[in-house]
Amino acid sequence: MKDFKGKTAVVTGSASGIGRGLAERAAREGMNVVLADIEQAALDQAARELRALGAKVLPVRTDVTQPEQVDALARKAIESFGAIHLLGNNAGVGMGRKPVWECSLEDWRWLVGVNFWGVVHGLHAFVPLMLKQQDESHIVNTASIAGLFAQPGLGVYQSTKFAIVGLSETLALDLKQRGAKVGVSVLCPGAVDTRIGESDRNRPAELRNPPGSPAKVRQRAKTADMIDPSRVAEIVFEGVRAGQFYILTHPERIAGAVRERMDSIIAGR
Repeated sequence: MKDFKGKTAVVTGSASGIGRGLAERAAREGMNVVLADIEQAALDQAARELRALGAKVLPVRTDVTQPEQVDALARKAIESFGAIHLLGNNAGVGMGRKPVWECSLEDWRWLVGVNFWGVVHGLHAFVPLMLKQQDESHIVNTASIAGLFAQPGLGVYQSTKFAIVGLSETLALDLKQRGAKVGVSVLCPGAVDTRIGESDRNRPAELRNPPGSPAKVRQRAKTADMIDPSRVAEIVFEGVRAGQFYILTHPERIAGAVRERMDSIIAGR
């Protein structure tokens, strides 16, 4: 997919962070933009800012853990713009580092619900519509470099991101086997200047840990290799145009770690 002007993008988690960057880039490319996020005030603000760029914008408050809300998002997108050409399954949350056995079931339910089921719900709602269109279109699932190699203390988060990578690989094979005009990319960003360290602001009350639980979420300290969401969006649109499957924001940083993991698999280490 190389031409974006006049087409429609749907991005989840688009009121802040990477999703906000993707939505703004879509607007600057001349696309209609469907914004989906759980934070109403931030969603409204994003809509105002993108309309100021001249884009046609539809904000839809959406909890991606709820399939009926994602289905409603798809219906509203079609009703407003007639087709979906770029789907960004991007909504995601994080938590502090702790060993797997210290992670509560609430931790698992929250991160799996948003990070993994959010993508599943997006694919379930949108792929059939994109196939019916017979238009060239593209799906970008946001994973992480944490979906490509393991790090200590991130077991829950990494489980969801590894799952998204595997799901995206299979989705691409399924669509290729069908001869569909729907492309797939999996975005595996490294350090990005977002509010993922403040994810607890949207954690449902029934999935919160008791006061005093270990490893409270902390905002990630800025590092020399941290990039802005607008740069991530630039990389994503370049990748979609080039037909890339794996879209990496920090390839030089992860090459050694991914190669070591692959070598270890082959060697059985």
